Amino acid sequence: MKFFRYRRPSWKTILGITAAKKRLKKDLGITALLKPFRWWTNEKRKIKRAVGYESEVGRLLRHGLPRPGGCLVVLIAGPLTMLGLVWLVV
Repeated sequence: MKFFRYRRPSWKTILGITAAKKRLKKDLGITALLKPFRWWTNEKRKIKRAVGYESEVGRLLRHGLPRPGGCLVVLIAGPLTMLGLVWLVV
């Protein structure tokens, strides 16, 4: 199990809405109909994989070291909150 996730899953993915929509499109034949229009996007993905763009090293070079908590934003409030002073720690 990875301690850090590359991306946070969306609510639609967690609830299964995305998978249901994909199944429906496949059953209706929409996916096969649109296949030729995805050719260039798929080729770009293949090229990036061959170069190592989405590898662990490539992500590390592009984004730097991962931070614990990922997208977590901690709100620190103290006695100065009454004065309207609040700090955000990212």
